[in-house]
Amino acid sequence: MMSTVEGRAPSCHRLVLPGTSPVPIQVHAPEGRTPAGLLVWAHGGSWQRGSAAEWRHATTALAARSGWTVISVDYRLAPRHRHPRAVQDVLTALAWAHGEAAGSPLAVGGDSAGGTLAACAALAARDRGLPLVAQVLAYPPFDPACASPSYHRSPFAFPQAVLLRQAWRAWRGDGGSAVDHDGTRLYSTPWDAPSLAGVAPAVLAVGRDDPVHDDVETYARRLREDGVPARIHRPPGAVHGDVLRPDSLLLHRLARALRALVAPDHRKDLP
Repeated sequence: MMSTVEGRAPSCHRLVLPGTSPVPIQVHAPEGRTPAGLLVWAHGGSWQRGSAAEWRHATTALAARSGWTVISVDYRLAPRHRHPRAVQDVLTALAWAHGEAAGSPLAVGGDSAGGTLAACAALAARDRGLPLVAQVLAYPPFDPACASPSYHRSPFAFPQAVLLRQAWRAWRGDGGSAVDHDGTRLYSTPWDAPSLAGVAPAVLAVGRDDPVHDDVETYARRLREDGVPARIHRPPGAVHGDVLRPDSLLLHRLARALRALVAPDHRKDLP
């Protein structure tokens, strides 16, 4: 049950965005109040699984707790659809949301593999001049080699490095980037971008024992080195896949960060 602070359960409706490859989305809008902003969200699933419907309870909760409209994208999945298809689908949803926003704040986000897609979409948005107030990323993997120490602290931790490397290959193939129809470079990981300067500020969340922990820490460091604000939330007990837990503290932290983005002094949340 939603608390009175969070408001009533958001409304949800499904749309299919037109294009060369139509993109289905689910739109979760807060009930009884004007949305604080629009957040385009990419679900997890190692780029090969998952759907907006399977993530519905998480995106509904995020909309209710944050007061933002959450637009959940049914992007094309690997291995049938390899990079850059999923990034293009997130960008289609971002372009549509920008037209709907009418001056309201616009952000992109995602969890796990969806967080990787969101970060890559944020780079393309920068290069296209599409203004975003934030990239909101829950435990995104960034290193296709899965080489950092956090991947090897426990042989039983999820996701296992060997399986995640396989997922990277299934989605990314042998290439790291592609060029879209307008000449925009589409990256499969921010690691491949020559510079992160000018990309949207980052709100990051990851558990301390998550195998992708070091990827998130490295991304935050690289952003700051390039002059981009970044803040990491490390909720106690958070695990990979945490947003799917009904009592997810990580999801609560992200919702609070979204509320802070539209507060009078949002800089407190993005140092």
